[in-house]
Amino acid sequence: MPTASCDAARAPAEDAFLSALRAFDAFGAPTAVVEEGGLTYFVNEYWTSAQRAAHSLHEISYRACFKPQLPAFFIERLTQPGETVCDPFMGRGTTPLQAALMGRRAVGSDANPLALMLTRPRLRPPALEDVAARLAEAPLSTGGVAPDELLAFYHPETLRQLCALRDWLAARLSEAAPDPVDDWIRMVALNRLTGHSAGFFSVYTLPPNQAVSVKAQLKINARREQTPPLRDVAALIFKKSRALLADGAPPPAPPAHFAVADAARLTHVGDNTVDLVVTSPPFLDIVDYRADNWLRNWFAGIETEAVTISQLRSLDAWSRMTRSVFQELARVLRPGGAVAYEVGEVRNGGVLLERLVWEAMAGLPFARLGVMVNRQSFTKTSNCWGVANNAKGVNSNRIVLARRV
Repeated sequence: MPTASCDAARAPAEDAFLSALRAFDAFGAPTAVVEEGGLTYFVNEYWTSAQRAAHSLHEISYRACFKPQLPAFFIERLTQPGETVCDPFMGRGTTPLQAALMGRRAVGSDANPLALMLTRPRLRPPALEDVAARLAEAPLSTGGVAPDELLAFYHPETLRQLCALRDWLAARLSEAAPDPVDDWIRMVALNRLTGHSAGFFSVYTLPPNQAVSVKAQLKINARREQTPPLRDVAALIFKKSRALLADGAPPPAPPAHFAVADAARLTHVGDNTVDLVVTSPPFLDIVDYRADNWLRNWFAGIETEAVTISQLRSLDAWSRMTRSVFQELARVLRPGGAVAYEVGEVRNGGVLLERLVWEAMAGLPFARLGVMVNRQSFTKTSNCWGVANNAKGVNSNRIVLARRV
């Protein structure tokens, strides 16, 4: 349980938020409040389990990303329009995008430069007609040199188109001031590279958030007796663009700010400027973000081995990382600002990361409020993994709640 001194430091808004958690019954069940190992757990289904009950701009895949309903729950209850929401492990940008959709100022960062390429374009999406016009300009009929090994994924003509688009965008895009239309086209292309339907550039394989190796893809091709079909790269980019823009652009909001940064060194964020942090760090070494994104990195011109993402097997090392992150969050959060730190479940529940987060905050200027557990039936489509829906998988979010004092 939080210490008496932390309890005394809580603002009334905190007590109101915890009271709201206790009273929450929007999906027909009361919240269970459980005291266990010195922590208070608030257990319920706090948001819908529907996979696509969110704005269309969220439909971008990334490993281990949480649903938009998670940040929306906290943004709605703990901030006002115009206030600043930060995610220092932003991944595909779920928190910053949801913040912008709700009229908040989005601040985000990630150690992987791919995260910026996936997030930034969706906060300032171009008009669909501008995407069509730019694709018509792209010299896709004159491709550059293509790595032969990628023919495991692509028809030769498709690969030639991809290389032409890759080279054309690389020559045009400036990361300091990227053209919004080019930035958007690259983002969409990054998400059509591989998949298991005709909406992707590749032959049947895993989704773009976990590209298999060339050797593994050759085995898939042999087992399925398949060869890569010809795809129209521009047409597929336009089709996905239309789907992403189906619900429109974000409403007017304060300018967003993004950076490639270590979560413990947020030099792009000023002291006491953040109202809410909603984030989820790497869960030890469960996901290999570098290797899984190797094909996306190739298209984006990112050197995979140069990406400095934490993949920590040791619990002590993970705890030290967490401590350093909360030291930095204590700097950027204003007094009264809140943190929702999602740590999920790992190693079949044998490791409770929320306890390590709780311990890592000891002695820092945070009131530790409790752990919110969002528990739902598993609904994620996993047929490409050989797992039937509602059968297996992580089906709860474990979120450590704290307040800057």
